[in-house]
Amino acid sequence: MEPAPVTVGLDGTPESLAAAHWAATEADRRALPLHLLHAWILHVPEAAGPAPPPAPDAPAGVPAERDRDYWARRILGAARTEITERLPGLTVVEELVADEPAAALLDAAGRSEMVVLGSRGLARMQAFFLGDVAQHVAGRAERPVVLVRAGMGEQHPHGGVVAGVSLRGRCDELLDFAFAAAAARGVPLRVVHGRTLPVQAYAPWGVDPDVAQDIGRDAERELTAALRPWCETYPDVTVVDSVRLESPAQAVVNAAEGADLLIVGRRRHRAALLPRLDAVVQACAHHARCPVAVVPHD
Repeated sequence: MEPAPVTVGLDGTPESLAAAHWAATEADRRALPLHLLHAWILHVPEAAGPAPPPAPDAPAGVPAERDRDYWARRILGAARTEITERLPGLTVVEELVADEPAAALLDAAGRSEMVVLGSRGLARMQAFFLGDVAQHVAGRAERPVVLVRAGMGEQHPHGGVVAGVSLRGRCDELLDFAFAAAAARGVPLRVVHGRTLPVQAYAPWGVDPDVAQDIGRDAERELTAALRPWCETYPDVTVVDSVRLESPAQAVVNAAEGADLLIVGRRRHRAALLPRLDAVVQACAHHARCPVAVVPHD
């Protein structure tokens, strides 16, 4: 049986090319094939300017602006050339899909180890409100989705792996992905849990240190218990865990400073009226300075 590939969605933007380079390095590290995917809608727009040069494999007599595959093949070919020059031993598969990008990526996710997508982060804040393909896929895919911004294509393994854990229920898929990522890189795994102090922790003069200490101790016990089975499964991974008494989003984003990869979870079964990506995941996608892996779990 062929191993599941690392799939990357390409659309010709700098963000998607950065995602392709990140995905290629990850696929090479895991000895997996790389799947380059480009999806487009079947339509033929009127030429708005000079016609592009004809595609090498375009049928004779068909103008280049009518060749639906020309620009798609050019995007895939350019990415493949850059990747194979850097990683000549990597198996790379190209695919063109005549479908909406989000639908094509969600379909591919079911056959992939992970999906890697370019993300604009803070470069286009309207995407936060209007939604974009990356966030749509990250909120619905059944496999981990890694969001990469331009400038993040080169990995820095010594930056380490950080995982944000909520401790509200089990998160086995998240922890398995995090431990495997740290093991593959040969780096420590930093696990952080952020917990906002309740109202009763505050006194007229500020935070009651005794209450805060009790809350912190309880959280540390919960975190240790959650990590114990995975520490036994991955005995070679050094784990550094910490509880931060602040908002979970702030705690995770701050902990990821200088990291190679940040991993956060997404509950598969959220209430219909709630957004697919919670506040912590959204904060990480927009503010973290490293690639962010969104891992679905029950």
